[in-house]
Amino acid sequence: MLDKVELPQNLANNIGSENIEFAVKAKKAKPVKSSIGIILFGTVWTAFTSIFVYAFLWPLFLGDEVHFTSNGVETVASPENLEPITFPAIIISVFVLIGLSMLVFGIVSLFKKGGYFVGTPLRLITFEKGKIRSIDWEQFSGDIEISGNEFDGNLALQMRTGRMVSSKNSGSRYVPDTIYLTGIPNVYEIEEICRRRIKENDPTPPINTKQSLI
Repeated sequence: MLDKVELPQNLANNIGSENIEFAVKAKKAKPVKSSIGIILFGTVWTAFTSIFVYAFLWPLFLGDEVHFTSNGVETVASPENLEPITFPAIIISVFVLIGLSMLVFGIVSLFKKGGYFVGTPLRLITFEKGKIRSIDWEQFSGDIEISGNEFDGNLALQMRTGRMVSSKNSGSRYVPDTIYLTGIPNVYEIEEICRRRIKENDPTPPINTKQSLI
């Protein structure tokens, strides 16, 4: 039996007379594992770039000179002559800011509260910070991940949309957009409803096995 959730008035007005099959308030915006991954990556990135800060910029703050090679030419930068190291300093600063941004984003997402999720026969409706998003079931691929237990579970619904992500080691790969319902009760019942509605609204034409064998 699914628990009843009191919905914000704006969300209730948007749903109107549609039949509500489930309604939940997520505890978190993203899974803890995802946030921890971002924090760890940001920490490693920041630590690595900090090596360059220590090697190239820190001595200048202490009033010392920095010796390095630029285009095969020995170059010296000092507090009185910063021009040779200006461009490298900008590049290093950008990479440090990227690492710090990932750290902040990961920490914020770790404590960010989740929104409301409502499932009807036609769509999945999300409500967060006063914004309502409506997603037709046909927009989901049917790839669903579930974890946790019936009292505190996590649901990840992959969509048909996504983006290409490039990596030096593994090349380019397609990463689908994902809707997370994190820290919700009755996760198994809700997963069953989502799977059924996604299958019913699948825009992909069914494969005729007999024709394919001819």
